[in-house]
Parts: sequence; structure tokens; C-alpha cells
Amino acid sequence: MQHKLVFFVDDDRIILHLLEYVFQSMEGYEYRSFTSGEECLKNLYLNPDVVVLDHLFTMGGKNMMSGMETLKKILEVNKNIKVIMLTSQDNKDLVPEFIKNGAKKYIRKDSFFIDSLVEAIKELT
Repeated sequence: MQHKLVFFVDDDRIILHLLEYVFQSMEGYEYRSFTSGEECLKNLYLNPDVVVLDHLFTMGGKNMMSGMETLKKILEVNKNIKVIMLTSQDNKDLVPEFIKNGAKKYIRKDSFFIDSLVEAIKELT
């Protein structure tokens, strides 16, 4: 069985470590973690099946590419990559923007987001 490749892109290393911990025990999946959209884009040659992408990158400084910009660039490179947007914001106006720009799912970082994310990744792969 070929493993599915998932990219995790978030500037919060605690979130990345949590996602890595959960997915290291999931059979059939490999993952790579990145702290910026730029890093993610440089590694698209690995052809991920799913990219889990944070909406806001605030920890690395003001010049970081946003999640929305990264989403658009990912799909310019490969329209077949499925992108799941993550955000800690509770802004209902973001959902249509994410979908309009090609995201397959939107998950809010709340107490249950890991369960929702695992379910979404399984559904999309």
C-alpha cells in the first residue's frame, strides 16, 4: 500500500508537534511539517496528497506569505492537491473565501480540531 503524503503548514511549532504526534501512529500516512508557506511551496515537488494550511502566519514576522496566498500558489502549481485550511479565528466570512479559492475543507482550531482534522484527511484521501 502506498502511503499518503500530508503537509502540515503552521508557524506555531506546538501545533506542528501535536499534529506530528497524532499522525506518526496513523498507518498509511507520511507527513512533512513546515513553518511557512514559502517552505511548503519549495517542497511541492514531493507531490503531497493533502496540505493542512494555517490561515494566519504571525510568529515569523510581517513579511510572511499568508495562508490564503499560499493556498492560491499551491493550486497554481498543482490543482489536484487537496488543501484543508486551519484557523483560530471565528470568522464565518472566511469560509466562502477559502472555498472560492480552492480549499476543500475549513477547520477551526478549537478543543476538537484534531478529531475533525483526522476525519477530514481520511475523507480526502
